[in-house]
Amino acid sequence: MTPSCDLAIIGAGPAGMSAALEAATCGLSVAVFDEQPGPGGQIYRNVLAERTAAGGKVLGSDYLAGRDLAEPFMAAPIRREFRATVWQYDETGLSWTAPGGGGRITARRVLLASGAMERPVPVQGWTRPGVMTAGAAQILLKTEGAVADGAVFIGNGPLLLLVACQYLQAGVRIGAVLEASEPGAMRGALPHLGAALCNPGLLWKGAKMLARLRAAGVRHHRSVQDIVLDGDGPDGALAEVRWRDRRGSHRIETAHAFLHQGVVPNMNASMSARAAQTWDSDRLAWAPVLDEFGRTDLPWLLVAGDAGGIGGAAAAGPAGRLAALAVASDLKLLSSEEATRRAMPHAREKERALAPRPFLDKLYRPAVSVRVPQDNSVKLCRCEEVTRGTLAAAVAEGCPGPNQFKSFSRAGMGPCQGRFCGGTVQAVMADLSGREPAEIGYLRLRMPVKPVTLGDIAAADAATEI
Repeated sequence: MTPSCDLAIIGAGPAGMSAALEAATCGLSVAVFDEQPGPGGQIYRNVLAERTAAGGKVLGSDYLAGRDLAEPFMAAPIRREFRATVWQYDETGLSWTAPGGGGRITARRVLLASGAMERPVPVQGWTRPGVMTAGAAQILLKTEGAVADGAVFIGNGPLLLLVACQYLQAGVRIGAVLEASEPGAMRGALPHLGAALCNPGLLWKGAKMLARLRAAGVRHHRSVQDIVLDGDGPDGALAEVRWRDRRGSHRIETAHAFLHQGVVPNMNASMSARAAQTWDSDRLAWAPVLDEFGRTDLPWLLVAGDAGGIGGAAAAGPAGRLAALAVASDLKLLSSEEATRRAMPHAREKERALAPRPFLDKLYRPAVSVRVPQDNSVKLCRCEEVTRGTLAAAVAEGCPGPNQFKSFSRAGMGPCQGRFCGGTVQAVMADLSGREPAEIGYLRLRMPVKPVTLGDIAAADAATEI
């Protein structure tokens, strides 16, 4: 007999864990699925590991605060499936695969708490060995304590500065920090400063990170353009970084570079389910259309946390609790009046956490010079090695959108299913054609949302004991 639950949650980060705990207190039966071996998501990854406490000085108190959420989550009467890759979900439930065998579970509601994705940084040489995203570098630090001496941090955004400061705290030498900020970003951000000061703690943390880099004497360049990651040797591994700024042209030798240009909602998750989407021209990203509780236009699907709009852990927690209350109300375990009463403090907490976002979105707006490459040799789709030149030729021949280009070139058909190229293809196509990104549209995504074997699909309806 196929197991069942009231609420199936995809993702055990701050939004997913908070939703599960709130749902359990409402009397809902809950099942949570996550690809990692334990709870935490990307933000609190590996937070319950034994060595985490010793590494707290490196990763910081904000990271260790995840224990206060992960510990009660692990103790709660909740079904937890780790190392589980969910590849299909609909109004009847979801299917997953795992090393020990997956299965299918029926669910009355599904909550996507699948977090964010790093925005691609398609500069020349970004596919070389030795180059990775700043988020990937942080994952190695959190899970294995692995670091790279003399790495160059390139791009923009709070995460780039955070990982750099964590490296300093670990006693690791930093080659340089190269900020590719949009010209006039501060002028665009200042009108939103008043609202951001409603929650000054986040701004204060940013100021302290910048002060930490200055105090350590880290080479720090701003308004960086024309970034080239060059290499040598038979494998083409990274050997140096070249760039240009207001003071001229520069170069630095390094074997490691960490790229970052902010994060965007994990759009593949909600798009695959055909939930309505909207283009956010301020954040330059697609996001699902949600009500104040995280409901989509599909009656069975909700979204919470960064998967619905970037807000960080402080906003993800209350968003998850709001979604759980919505499910409890919809399934008649709570009256609408009781759900509204219980939701009020979470709504206020979420609003306060989101207050600095417009300021930060403008301040760290991705630079066009990096987000929209002009060099035809730059690879847009890493999986299928499709270049900008291929896209330019297709647009010149009248290719109208990303889905037609996918048919022509296979861009978006590799293992990442467009996660690392969809946004770039859209941005470059808009630039080449003179149209708005919203008019260009996005890749048409379908289930399975993650790569899966035929055996897993065949076994999806097999009986699974709860």
